[in-house]
Amino acid sequence: MRILLLNGPNLDLLGTREPHVYGSRTFEDYLTELRALFPEVDLAYKQTNVEGELVAWLRSAGTEQDGIILNAAGYSHTSVALRDAITVLEKPVVEVHISNIHGREEFRHNTLTGAACAGVITGFGLEGYRLAVLHLLERN
Repeated sequence: MRILLLNGPNLDLLGTREPHVYGSRTFEDYLTELRALFPEVDLAYKQTNVEGELVAWLRSAGTEQDGIILNAAGYSHTSVALRDAITVLEKPVVEVHISNIHGREEFRHNTLTGAACAGVITGFGLEGYRLAVLHLLERN
């Protein structure tokens, strides 16, 4: 199975950005562990701070991947373009948020992208990505 993990803005700062909210591990360190947990899965990874790149990657992933795990970060709450890109995919997308978006500022409580996804995992830290992989494996 081929799964694309897409991380949006500021997630390249994991490990140093607000460790009380996001933890002190880098995503690259966690990705090494995730790949070891799922050796049978081809886990590709991309991160960008640019909304248009996320849209382009989602569109190309529809033909290259079996599933997508998306943490669009702040774009989750604002991007109609990302939502539209998700709705045209024929592959399942699982939205992941490291922090509990419902326990944070009110503007984070809703996501535009989540309604277009197979499901939303929020508040379990980096563990949310593992849960998303498990879901996609069970769907396949």
